[in-house]
Amino acid sequence: MRGRVGGLTAITGALLAGQLSVAPPQRPGVAHTDSRPAAVPFAALDPAARSADPATLSARLAGPLANPALGNPAGLVVDALTGALLLDRRSDLPTAPASTLKTVVAAAALTTFGPRETLTTRAFYSPPATADGAATTVVGGGTLWLVGAGDPTLTAAAGPTGYPSFARLSDLATQVRGTGVTQVDRVVADQTLFTGPPTGEGWRDSYVTDGNVTPVSALEVDGGRGAAGATGPRTTTPAMAAANAFAAALRRCGVQVNSTEIGALPAAGVAQPGARQLAAVQSPPIPVLVERMLTYSDNDLAESLGRLVAHARGLPASFAGATSAVLDVLRELGVPTAGTYLADTSGLSTSNRIAPATLVALLRTAVLPGHPALRTLITGLPVAGFSGTLNDRYDSADTRAGAGDVRAKTGSLRIVTSLVGQVVDSDGRLLLFGFFAPVEEAGATRAALDQVAVALESCGC
Repeated sequence: MRGRVGGLTAITGALLAGQLSVAPPQRPGVAHTDSRPAAVPFAALDPAARSADPATLSARLAGPLANPALGNPAGLVVDALTGALLLDRRSDLPTAPASTLKTVVAAAALTTFGPRETLTTRAFYSPPATADGAATTVVGGGTLWLVGAGDPTLTAAAGPTGYPSFARLSDLATQVRGTGVTQVDRVVADQTLFTGPPTGEGWRDSYVTDGNVTPVSALEVDGGRGAAGATGPRTTTPAMAAANAFAAALRRCGVQVNSTEIGALPAAGVAQPGARQLAAVQSPPIPVLVERMLTYSDNDLAESLGRLVAHARGLPASFAGATSAVLDVLRELGVPTAGTYLADTSGLSTSNRIAPATLVALLRTAVLPGHPALRTLITGLPVAGFSGTLNDRYDSADTRAGAGDVRAKTGSLRIVTSLVGQVVDSDGRLLLFGFFAPVEEAGATRAALDQVAVALESCGC
């Protein structure tokens, strides 16, 4: 066990060291502080480690894969270094991926944006007009425009919330008050960076009320919930909730607010004549957002990142634009996409179809030296028994051996339970896998998938 953990630690350390080297272009709503650091290649794919034998490995996994709790699962295991096929069960047939699809939007975001790029939420001020229509210079009345940049981590919390560098409405309000504004007639929420319907094809009507996702908006606060870290139902009007939260923050700072509403800035995101930017707050860097999305399977972040990729690539920031954009990135990376159909970028849709071979090929692209920008795709994967959606798993007698070793993205819908990730086997060889059980997630299903991963991790095959 110790040797396997050491091997994984070495790989993770090498992945963390990889950085980008090309300066990112300026994009609306995306801020960056300087050029990208120099790149270094990934390392620690040990060619001296003994390669697994496909027949032996397949025999080792036959029992765990035959568990009735998994139905008739599809699956794929490959050698990360050589790409050698070690196990293949219908891996070229597109299937519903559930949240393992988030690895795709992660790759798209990491290759589209630089490691220091952030999302900037802004406040613009339009002073009231005089009787002859001219703008006044007074600091009372007028309109504050709260302009969303697609940052679901924007928070109404004034103090620490346990997540690094949240963009805070309290900071935005303090900046506004610092300019001398003491009263506004209204706060207007602008969510026009994103377009199209707020919910997706193949989404359950209960996703919002069950708390799975907020209706997609370029402006939301605390993930559409009443407070940072809260659970339960999401608001159905995230932009309006953000405007109300901003108004409350302004009042605490001594700025009188008479009303709030939803509106749209005039063309191209520019406030009405006479408006000026008073304040701005930045999200954590996009790779940090990507890591959080993967670790905690954050649906709001996944949908926002997909639209931001689309916007950066000149496509509509909608479901259609986002899915088209992320697939374009896969093709540019050389990842096969035959048979893929995407309805969203979070994996919530039951209409999504993608081949297991596509997702495993993407993981291999991420661990090989050619694309250091993708390192966060690996470091963001939940760690068995330690973090994110695998935090409370791998704690039973038959799965404990995988704790700390299995790194994988989980997925669950009423039609599929999935697990896609990596392990270092007992010979020190890095293996990549994807398993898709066509059954609704339950405790027995999760445990059965974990047993498959542990059998792979403990294999000296």
